[in-house]
Amino acid sequence: MLLEGKKIVTVVDEEFEDLELLYPHYRLQEEGVISHIAGKEGDKIYVGKYGVPVKTEYSFEQINVEEYDGILIPGGWAPDKLRRYDEVLSMVQYMDEQKRLIGQICHAGWVLISAGILQGKKVTSTPGIKDDMENAGAIWHNEEVIIDGHLVSSRRPPDLPAYGKSLASVLGILSK
Repeated sequence: MLLEGKKIVTVVDEEFEDLELLYPHYRLQEEGVISHIAGKEGDKIYVGKYGVPVKTEYSFEQINVEEYDGILIPGGWAPDKLRRYDEVLSMVQYMDEQKRLIGQICHAGWVLISAGILQGKKVTSTPGIKDDMENAGAIWHNEEVIIDGHLVSSRRPPDLPAYGKSLASVLGILSK
């Protein structure tokens, strides 16, 4: 397994986009990555937009971000809640400062906007938040996946194969 021993944290709240959380979570596990799910509350069931339940292993406060090689932020309506948690914004800012993997898809760009890390970064997202991304200083492209150093962004569920492959590739490069 190429990424054996690497650790990723996926942040979640109610009404996450089911596929945008589960697909990358399991895709990276296939490569040997230890993938944890964290929410405002640990050991809690959060329900996705389409009814898929996900149980958190940790609360945001229990996560020692220094132990992780990256963070994944799924889309859906959850990012509008996630961006209000200082713990999540701090995790994203730390990952950015340390040049560790940040994966964001769909509406997850809102979290990166609130973390203040998009100035001059090349990204994509759901077209619905294109203006928000550009107003935060990002250079937005309408492509299935954009890699800008340690930042991997994608638009929506049909782009998940390219997103998953890119996450694994960038994590592998950053690990060298």
